[in-house]
Amino acid sequence: MKLELNKIYTKSNLISFVRLLLVAPTIYFISNIPEHDEYRIVVLSFFFLAYLSDLLDGYLARKYNEISELGKIIDPLADKVFVIAIVFQLFLSGEITPVYFWIIISRDILILIGGVFVTNITGKVLPSNLLGKITVSSIGIFLIAVVAGAREVSWLYNLLQYLSIFLSFASILGYALRGYETIKWYKKNGDIKEH
Repeated sequence: MKLELNKIYTKSNLISFVRLLLVAPTIYFISNIPEHDEYRIVVLSFFFLAYLSDLLDGYLARKYNEISELGKIIDPLADKVFVIAIVFQLFLSGEITPVYFWIIISRDILILIGGVFVTNITGKVLPSNLLGKITVSSIGIFLIAVVAGAREVSWLYNLLQYLSIFLSFASILGYALRGYETIKWYKKNGDIKEH
């Protein structure tokens, strides 16, 4: 995978980097929610900013033709780091269950390993698809609900939790099938890298 300098310093990649910078203050305020319940609003504001930045970087990449291999890495990486950091902090704060924590972490680790494997063979980054985006959205909605105090409404908490768990397993399976099909296509078309 070759990275061209003019496709590294782009508006869309810069916005993805900014999303990574939101992680530290978000974690700080989440960790202090037990002592300051009003921090929930601040955390929700950071969630909203992260969501807007995710929409904006994709829009700019398409509008200015800045789609690049680095962008295909940094955009989902920023999402994953943001989500994993929040899941980890909410787990430490006792807001989410250990089972949920390990499912979400395992999903991201498996997808990361799979992505490295596919890229190593084909030289291409497997971009996220609709199922992956829906899964991340469902996880995000659950985390927003948790921060907003959804544990007080058990049916809503459980519904959102189990929906995102189901989609997490579905997205792992979908990603594995896409990886397999991508490798098969590259082998058939002679574009596979020789090692």
